[in-house]
Amino acid sequence: MTDRPSLPLPAPRLFALTGTEALGRDIARHLGIALGRHEERDFEDGEHKARVLESVCGAELYVLHSLHGMGVGSANDRLCRMLFFIAACKDAGAARVTAVTPYLCYARKDRRTKPNDPVTSRYVAALFEAAGADRVMALDVHNEAAFENAFRCRTLALTAAPLQVAAILAVTADERLCVISPDLGGGKRAERLREALERAAGRPVGRAFAEKYRSAGIVSGDLFAGDVRDATCIIVDDLASTGGTLVRAARAARENGA
Repeated sequence: MTDRPSLPLPAPRLFALTGTEALGRDIARHLGIALGRHEERDFEDGEHKARVLESVCGAELYVLHSLHGMGVGSANDRLCRMLFFIAACKDAGAARVTAVTPYLCYARKDRRTKPNDPVTSRYVAALFEAAGADRVMALDVHNEAAFENAFRCRTLALTAAPLQVAAILAVTADERLCVISPDLGGGKRAERLREALERAAGRPVGRAFAEKYRSAGIVSGDLFAGDVRDATCIIVDDLASTGGTLVRAARAARENGA
């Protein structure tokens, strides 16, 4: 009795939804592949439909969509479109679907800070799993541990630190550098960048952080820790909605001699 020869698996496919097409084309070009073909239709009542235009039966798919609320659609609309498309791909026979979200919406709300607070990041994770996502990839998530704990399917937290390091060193020459976290919660993220920057530069890189508390939309906190005098400071955060947090950290650094 001889074993039957195994059939070759279809090559992985990449799909980029409306609003993320430019990034999708860049990624596809970098990988040397073509973007998968699909269509998206909007209806008069605000509903929409998305479907693949090629066979995906037995294939491994990567669905790319950044879930921010700027440009094309709100965060809610983008999330809904991605979930529906993932489910449609699974219904079409896809063997595995990986959701690639450079920005994962609702990741900030990962714990209860007040009575009866929602843990929205966990609810979003449940939606991805219900739609059939086998894996979720995100870039520079707000809280990596909370991101991993929210999902039961496999997750992968990517970081842009290597690209950031190259860009920083290209414009700072031999200046004394210091990496600042604009709040205590982002300390680990800032430290990862600082360590990578220190390794690449081959010289010490300082650290600092600014105090920030937010309640009912009001930001407070005056503490600033770290030696930034005469240093070129790099403020690193995972997102910017209004830019207020970054501005506060920059002003504090200036006041302390940066």
